[in-house]
Amino acid sequence: MALAYRAGQSAPQVVAKGRGLVAESIIRKARDHGIYVHESAELVSLLMQVDLDQHIPPQLYRAVAELLAWLYKLEAGAALSFPYKALPSPSASTGGTEALLLDKPGTLPDKPVNR
Repeated sequence: MALAYRAGQSAPQVVAKGRGLVAESIIRKARDHGIYVHESAELVSLLMQVDLDQHIPPQLYRAVAELLAWLYKLEAGAALSFPYKALPSPSASTGGTEALLLDKPGTLPDKPVNR
């Protein structure tokens, strides 16, 4: 699962998603491009329900906003512990490779990846 957020957008957008080998490929490409990879099975499970190229639903704004705020502070050199309390409860267990990729502007491939 990969999200991108650009100034002026209404909400972060799902730009890539997949399971198994596709997920591993997405994670490898993200790391190669310096994109932050966060493992959260609960959040990934919820975000996998969002269609590719769609914005995240309002119910996930707080969890994703807190993760993005933490990431911005981390990038600024002020590493903090992640606010896990903000994550909603999972609707179902997904199992396997799960990670949430957070885009830095201009680093994700132009074409979305989907399984």
